[in-house]
Amino acid sequence: MFNPTDFNTRELVVRDNAIIALSSQRSVPKALEASRTSMLEFVQADAMALCLMRLTPTLDFRWHVPGHRIPILEEYAGLVDHDFLRDPILAQPGVPICDTQLISRRDYERTLIYQRSRELEQPLEHIMAVLVPIRPGLVGALAFYRHQRSPFPPQSVTALASVTRHFANTLGNCQDFQDMTAGAQLLQELYQRDDSAFIILEPPRREVFRSQHATYLLERWFKPSEIHASGLPFVFKEQLDALVRMTPDERLGKNLWVVNHPDGYRTCRFIELPANDAPRQWALLLTELPHSIPMPLHMQRELTSRELDIAKGVLRNWSNGQIADDLKISDQTVKTHVRNLFGKLGVDDRADFLYQLALLSKPV
Repeated sequence: MFNPTDFNTRELVVRDNAIIALSSQRSVPKALEASRTSMLEFVQADAMALCLMRLTPTLDFRWHVPGHRIPILEEYAGLVDHDFLRDPILAQPGVPICDTQLISRRDYERTLIYQRSRELEQPLEHIMAVLVPIRPGLVGALAFYRHQRSPFPPQSVTALASVTRHFANTLGNCQDFQDMTAGAQLLQELYQRDDSAFIILEPPRREVFRSQHATYLLERWFKPSEIHASGLPFVFKEQLDALVRMTPDERLGKNLWVVNHPDGYRTCRFIELPANDAPRQWALLLTELPHSIPMPLHMQRELTSRELDIAKGVLRNWSNGQIADDLKISDQTVKTHVRNLFGKLGVDDRADFLYQLALLSKPV
């Protein structure tokens, strides 16, 4: 826990610089590099490194070393079983531990890690490490090293303990951002066509990500006066605000916006993204659909010949009355057929029917 009285004015300034540097980055290597100088001064160390470890289903790890390389860490896979600090820090997350707290100097000099570091001409005379929890099954081991034979003082332990939660926050943010970016890149691969795009938002108005063609589509679909200061069209913002306030049951059938335009159908599907304790995010999937959309064969097989005739009318954007006039049947009969074919195909309404057909017609 951070107590300002544990530090002098200079130390508090250095600590603040380290925290600002950490929070300014969204990748682990950049965060470590940005904070390295301040952190080494704050904890009185010569070098630092971070080992990201996945604990399940089997132990897996990757070292990130800002600044000059630390040769022995490149051989860590063969030395992991000789790491006498690993089990103690795993047992006490968030608690910095030094080599001098665990073994005598004589025993430390007998360890394979110390002996190998001397052979590589970069001796790790003293080590201090702390386990930084990131998420279930993923942790970071943050380590600091001294190349001279001078143990870490208690003040170094206090200093490291005071910033451990900031490292946990930064590493968690970096991991979340990496996951989101990977997901966004995957979506972008699936929506590379000019007639599709997506936007990821954190309501009420924070935009997290926008795919390549999103701005292009919005500028085609809406006048500048129809777009809110947040960059989202008023109609989308109003629908999203309403969906956020609804219960899951109330949202059924209300997460799709469709407009019939001379160029084709313009659709926006609102999708609530999964989240743990983080603020809930939404994806808005934008698609332009042609008026004539082919019905996949597997869908056709689910319908009777009369229902296929009705479906073709729906795909032409005909009203129930227009379909009835064309087929010489009553409006009520058309309504019944429409309800039956939507039930067989598992769609909510006309808009959802068009949207699902458009997705199935897209090459992936």
